[in-house]
Amino acid sequence: MHPLERIGRHRLERPLGTGAFATVWLAHDPELQAPVAVKVLAENWAHRLDIRERFLSEARLLRRAGSSRVVQVYDIGELPYGRPYFVMEYADGGTLADLLAAGPLPVREALALTAEAARGAAALHEAGIVHRDIKPTNVLLHTAPDGTRRVLLADLGLAKSLAQASVLTLAAGSAGYRPPEQAEPGAGIDERADVYSLGAVGYELVTGTVPGPPGAVVPPRRLRPDLGEDVERALSRALEPDRTRRWPGAQEFARELDRLAADDVPARSGRRLDGVRGRLATVTLALAAALAATAAAVTVTVVTHRGGGTPDEVRVTDSTGRVVLRVPAGWVRELRNSGWDPHALGLPAGHEPGLVVADDLARWPDPGAAVNGVFVGVSEHGDVTARVRALTHSGCRRLRDRTFADAHWHGLVRAWGGCPGGGSVTEAALAPAGGSARARVYVQVRRRDAGDAGDGILRSLRVN
Repeated sequence: MHPLERIGRHRLERPLGTGAFATVWLAHDPELQAPVAVKVLAENWAHRLDIRERFLSEARLLRRAGSSRVVQVYDIGELPYGRPYFVMEYADGGTLADLLAAGPLPVREALALTAEAARGAAALHEAGIVHRDIKPTNVLLHTAPDGTRRVLLADLGLAKSLAQASVLTLAAGSAGYRPPEQAEPGAGIDERADVYSLGAVGYELVTGTVPGPPGAVVPPRRLRPDLGEDVERALSRALEPDRTRRWPGAQEFARELDRLAADDVPARSGRRLDGVRGRLATVTLALAAALAATAAAVTVTVVTHRGGGTPDEVRVTDSTGRVVLRVPAGWVRELRNSGWDPHALGLPAGHEPGLVVADDLARWPDPGAAVNGVFVGVSEHGDVTARVRALTHSGCRRLRDRTFADAHWHGLVRAWGGCPGGGSVTEAALAPAGGSARARVYVQVRRRDAGDAGDGILRSLRVN
């Protein structure tokens, strides 16, 4: 059978993920003039009526939820040879699992994200649906043009109506996120099963670790000593094996998380981050989310320079080999090089070459954390210069704009100083010298101090 190129009017661009029963594709809808996600039942399951019905049931339940906190279904159909599909909202910001790839999140951000996911679960419960499989890979992030983020619940493949849930006869869910009653066929479940899963998500966001089995969960403050007692108490209540001792519903859990996030919870950690429902004041968080979670491991090579080079620089490349640059050796402790989605910068969506290298990638998503590092992202479409001009960095002072030009690149460079923690940010929108039609490049250089290593890095940059 020929590879799929179109489904209905939608032009397929690349697979977003493949599971046991289906593949989700990023596609372009010419009528909406927007990216969409298309989920297609796997060919080898198309003739199994029970699997087919479960697949279609997911689309119906998503439509039934009818909430902006749950992934929206736009259309449903069938390929000429019988495989069903449905078209969904595309969440460009990745998943909570992507955010966790760099380690535990700042406490306030973790609480706010968990609270938003809990509101999504509450919307399902109000529609008479229990999710049964809430986990970081099923919590998506959507970035609006103004920089705000929406948290969306997705993948209702195991979801059931609450009326059915009281008489379920099969165990379901994922280890670490599954409450004990969901692992026991015939035990019956209600919305408190999802509360347990939400507690597990919150636990992982603040500790970086999936909880142990029900009743044997390590208290989160043992893994993160700076965590407040109230935060530990709220998460532990959600993870109670006895559902009568949990939060009575997702909405109540969300309200408590909001209260904790509004308090000065993360003060001891020295971190500061805007709330998830506010405007992103810096692009660093969106870029971190856009980088693929399955970053390939890379061996960096120390380059011995002659002439104008310095001996303490390291050559790094992205996984495609297209992006090459040199950075100070002390910055090259961690590298993620599997690409980015330019939509994080407000450009047309896609998967383009990109990398981020830093002395501490766990701190990179936090705009309030000083860090030494470089992000480079290639874009085949869109006005990178306009996007850089539109960026703001809360807490930083805009210093100057200047023009950069050498034998390979020309473009805008904008510097910011006095950032939280005493750091600085330099951003560049580069185009090939000589007016070539090659791709444009966005570069962000962050330093722990007010120094400027930007020009040396820009002069070393090559995009093949």
